Amino acid sequence: MNFYPIFLREMLIFKRRLLRIGYLFSTMVTPLLYLVAFGLGLGRGISIEGVSYLAFVVPGICAMSSMTNSYSWIATTIAVGRLHFKTFDEFQVSPVTATDIMLGEVLSGVVRGLFASSLILVAGAIFGAGFPKSPVFFPVWLLNCLIFASFGVIAGFRAKSHEDTATFSNFFIMPMAFFCGTFFPVDRLPYFIKAVLYFLPLTHASKALRASFLGQGVEIISLGIMLAVFVVCFYWGVITIRRSNR
Repeated sequence: MNFYPIFLREMLIFKRRLLRIGYLFSTMVTPLLYLVAFGLGLGRGISIEGVSYLAFVVPGICAMSSMTNSYSWIATTIAVGRLHFKTFDEFQVSPVTATDIMLGEVLSGVVRGLFASSLILVAGAIFGAGFPKSPVFFPVWLLNCLIFASFGVIAGFRAKSHEDTATFSNFFIMPMAFFCGTFFPVDRLPYFIKAVLYFLPLTHASKALRASFLGQGVEIISLGIMLAVFVVCFYWGVITIRRSNR
């Protein structure tokens, strides 16, 4: 349970942030803009794969929001704390292992990702998209947060400056947000682009979340790929922390 103090520290910081109205709005403003612009604006009267565009896009935006919020907070907090406030120097002299640090930080990222994307689900239900029809939605949702919180830890510990986390986001997180099945089916893209996208975890998260949201069957291969990516990223994060402590 050595990871718990690390997790609790992050949750206390998160609790203080939630008391600020500006933080709450900043968390959900971008996904809500996408939801209103695409789901209620451009997508009004349009159906994709036999369902309304609003019902199609809500799980995609949920996947995107859980990705960005799980990643961005953790990556930025770790980079700033490590480089400027020397927070992780204290961890090095405490009886915690690299696995403890990784687990505590990842779980805190998961909480933030679930919180932010749950607001999108509620907003989608208010606009008429409804709620997930299959309970499989929730473990897939959790797994997506675990993957990108792990990415956030890796980026935070590998960053040489605060700008490095933004660079990683611009070249990796942002393209996934738009091209991995969030707003339109991946199958509509050219074959060579589609082949690349199927190696990215958000493609499978969007696909699995959408299928479970609509009450359809979720492909086992998507779950397997997501689980494999999480295991690799978690282990990679532990190694990265160990090397940074030397």
